[in-house]
Amino acid sequence: MIHLWNRAQLQRFSPGAGVLKHEGNEVKVFLLGDAALCGKAGQKVPQGYCNIGFFAQSILRSKAEIGACGVCLEARGIKDEELIPGVTHSTLEHLAEWTMWADKVPVF
Repeated sequence: MIHLWNRAQLQRFSPGAGVLKHEGNEVKVFLLGDAALCGKAGQKVPQGYCNIGFFAQSILRSKAEIGACGVCLEARGIKDEELIPGVTHSTLEHLAEWTMWADKVPVF
């Protein structure tokens, strides 16, 4: 689970840094609450501000999986067709499955 505003932590999952650079690691990111906004395609932010969608795209290019809480998406008016390709509309059941699958679960 990633809090939307914790950019420094999200960068650890960017290609060439942290967990994704180690061969054999599998990463699954579940966007919960406001973090669901990270999965929205076509974000336009003022110059000088971080486009968090770019981080999501770089994570996907590294073969990681990203799921976004469906209830959180609906509460923010984001439709499935507005998601970055590769970000999936997920459920809390899916989050539970990923948590059971994982060796480690960082939450930030």
